Amino acid sequence: MSFGQGGPFDGPGGTTPDWDALAEESEARARRKRWMYIGGGALATVAVAGIVAAAVMTSGSDPKGGSASAPPSASGLTEEPDDKPSFPDVSVPPPPNPRDYISDPAKDKAPLTPATLFPQKKMVVGENTYARAKTSSTKDCTAAAQGALGSLLSHNGCSQLLRATYSKGGMAVTVGIAVFDSPAKAERVKNQSKPNLAPLAGDGVPASFCQGTKCLMTANATGRYAYFTISGFTNGKSVTGSEAQARRIGGDAAGYAFNQITQRGKDQATQAAREQAREAQERAQKQS
Repeated sequence: MSFGQGGPFDGPGGTTPDWDALAEESEARARRKRWMYIGGGALATVAVAGIVAAAVMTSGSDPKGGSASAPPSASGLTEEPDDKPSFPDVSVPPPPNPRDYISDPAKDKAPLTPATLFPQKKMVVGENTYARAKTSSTKDCTAAAQGALGSLLSHNGCSQLLRATYSKGGMAVTVGIAVFDSPAKAERVKNQSKPNLAPLAGDGVPASFCQGTKCLMTANATGRYAYFTISGFTNGKSVTGSEAQARRIGGDAAGYAFNQITQRGKDQATQAAREQAREAQERAQKQS
């Protein structure tokens, strides 16, 4: 009986088993079984992993439709509560406007005297320096004015009129600052008046200064203050329309008056800002 060509039992004589062939076939069958076991194990592992994943997804769902637990953060760690320290509010209001202090009598509380408005012994404006000759203050505004200016000051409630005279090189100027309770009244006086401030003599400026002679006069206003100047020669000479010296000293005095009034507002605003900062610091200390 023949098993065909190349069978494992075909020996040289056709009757003796080929033991080497049988051994190789047995080893091949064993290898196939091991791969099957390994493959089956891999499939089992995949199946188990799928079951675990399904269980995790199921445990994260609430039966009522809600979430059973908060999802993990992007880093996989539970987010900690915000324990950053809080600081007390130490904000400071915006700095006060200096103009408010020269416009509102309720805020404009600084002393108002010739010493506060005309503190320097010399008036320095640019390259020009003028010596202070005399200062004066009166609550009777009509006493320091001439002509129609006196009644205009009185009708608009002028409460005080402060004056100072400065001189240089045979020229002199008296500057006057009138105080009202509102900017509107100061502006009205400036617009309606024909400025006629009474000159103030003293300390080198004779009593004849701008008395009975032509002098140059100006009027202006800022905040609740109207300010005036009268300038001319100290020797009684009349000022002509083209007199440059009189115009210069009058313009310098007007600018100086404006700067002094403005500085008054700045000083009070600065003081108010300091008080606000101190109050804010005290609040912060109480909150800490």
